[in-house]
Amino acid sequence: MPERSRDQCQVWDVGYAMDTARQRNGPKNTSSFNVIVPGKSPRSYRSLAPPNLANLETTLRSWETARLTKMRKPSPISVRFGKSEFLKINADRFDWRDSYHWVLSLSWPQFAGLVLGSYLIVNLLFAGLYVVGGNGIAEMHPGSFLDGFFFSVETFATVGYGHMYPDSVYGHSIATLEIMVGMFGMAVITGLIFIRFSRPMAKILFSKVATVGLFDGHPNLMIRVANLRHHTMAEAEFRVMMILNEPTKEGDDIRRFHHLKLHFDRVISFPVALTIRHRIDETSPFYGWTREQLQRADARLFASVVCIDTVTSSPIQSQTNYVFEEILWDRRFVDIYSENPDGTYTADYGRIHDTEFFPVSA
Repeated sequence: MPERSRDQCQVWDVGYAMDTARQRNGPKNTSSFNVIVPGKSPRSYRSLAPPNLANLETTLRSWETARLTKMRKPSPISVRFGKSEFLKINADRFDWRDSYHWVLSLSWPQFAGLVLGSYLIVNLLFAGLYVVGGNGIAEMHPGSFLDGFFFSVETFATVGYGHMYPDSVYGHSIATLEIMVGMFGMAVITGLIFIRFSRPMAKILFSKVATVGLFDGHPNLMIRVANLRHHTMAEAEFRVMMILNEPTKEGDDIRRFHHLKLHFDRVISFPVALTIRHRIDETSPFYGWTREQLQRADARLFASVVCIDTVTSSPIQSQTNYVFEEILWDRRFVDIYSENPDGTYTADYGRIHDTEFFPVSA
């Protein structure tokens, strides 16, 4: 093989490397070079003149663009929050490292389908291994896939009925492997089911609308929140944020986030229902905005509650949002509480969302 002197040129920004090599014993004006593409075998090229690096780099960039375009086909991922929807593009839909989170996010029917499908696939795989093993399993009809399948089911669950049993080194090896897979599989499925059952569920109800009405002599933004559990919640914390489009000094419109100061944002005990209020005064982000301006700015409200379930001692969280059309002006929530003669109180959950006219100018 003739000796070669090698000059290397690496194009790092596009992820390719080019190797140029001149042959001493070949034509003087001949050069050969390899283009190495990730995941593919090197391509060899031969030319009568040294390669034009500028043109080659342009070619490599076009290859990289085509490769990334093929890898990242437009596949929007929908993320919903209340009535808002966001579409993620050029993002990985699934990462194997997030398998645990993905399994927990499945609905119960989807989770049951995943478990059943995995169970069938594993048993079908081992049934095939038992069948191809010939006489590895005693008393199994030769070539009977059905016998292999049911023997796999019994072995997977470590249940043996004594009719069929491993009868060779191959049969014992496959049975041992399946028992190990079955033990680990049962442990994982049991843990996932336990986590899904033990995961705390937030039973917090927000009113369908927010209202702006008069309270204590000042206009107030009001949202009603109710505890749907039949026991009290502890250390409840409430937050409300307003989001709207506002211009910058450069003339661009951006979404700005404003925290709204509440009359109270924490309560020690949250047994039933209450109304959280934000006073609209000179310190309020609402101050100076008309309804028409807020509508043009696409104003929205985000509300959240974080509290502790006193039964499980677990923190729970719930949230919602309101678009501008769901903010009712000159209205307030009706009273849902009444006192009984014996000193107890009645809370009418059927009127949680009911409002009544109450003008701000009253």
